[in-house]
Amino acid sequence: MLWGTVGIATQTIYQQSELDAFSVGFYRLAFAFPVVALLCWKFVGKGVFQVRGRHYWQMALIGALLAIYQVCYFAAVGYIGVAFATLITLCTAPVVVSLASVVFLKEALTRSIIKALLCALAGTALLVGFPEGAAAQNNLLLGISLSLGSAVGYAIVAMLGRSIATECHPIHSTTVSFGVGAIFLFPMAAANCFSAQYTLETLSLLLYIGLFPTAVAYTLFFLGMRNVRASTASILTMIEPLTATILAWFIFDERLAVSGIAGALLLLLAIFVLYRGESSPNRELL
Repeated sequence: MLWGTVGIATQTIYQQSELDAFSVGFYRLAFAFPVVALLCWKFVGKGVFQVRGRHYWQMALIGALLAIYQVCYFAAVGYIGVAFATLITLCTAPVVVSLASVVFLKEALTRSIIKALLCALAGTALLVGFPEGAAAQNNLLLGISLSLGSAVGYAIVAMLGRSIATECHPIHSTTVSFGVGAIFLFPMAAANCFSAQYTLETLSLLLYIGLFPTAVAYTLFFLGMRNVRASTASILTMIEPLTATILAWFIFDERLAVSGIAGALLLLLAIFVLYRGESSPNRELL
């Protein structure tokens, strides 16, 4: 739900300043880093030095992929538009996670996951919509490829987060990932960051994005990974477009079509199916 507020805040920043996607992405991770670093020292302390070296490499890879899949998504938007890029990315990511987690993480693929995945995919498609004329745009193949790259990047982040969730404190992996991600994005964002003009409202929105949808949300995400499977987590995060749609409805007075309402109900149904499946003592395997 917190991730669903990023689009609204970012849209407002674009209207008030000359900041681009790379700059917002950099500030998002850079502002979140000191917060999670302080929490990491409080809760993990000297335990940060007791983690295996390979786990640090995994955390660093998560940070680089956090930056990469954001860049791929923002670039895809420029080629095929927000709706089409969002549709491809959100619908592809949980499918990749669900299938890859069975192969690499040895997680069971249950009937409840399949049912929830189908509901979530259909719900997202109805909620986001199918843009008309998208195929006539230039560089369609490049835009679709970037969207798929964004989805795969997120999928790898989800699986890496799940693989180390039981061995490393979530705030620890979040701290390292944010630091690496901010360093990765800085060269692409530096020129725009230094040339842009900042107002108090713009700075407040940047701080909000860094603190809540980033520092808090990703910490909760990786913490939740300790208790649910990667496939379950990836399906649950599809509540993001529902949150964004509801906020746009209240803040920007955007109308929600009948298909959008049906999509929202399907997303809620997907969450209910997952809850029933996870709480059931006897999970039905395929």
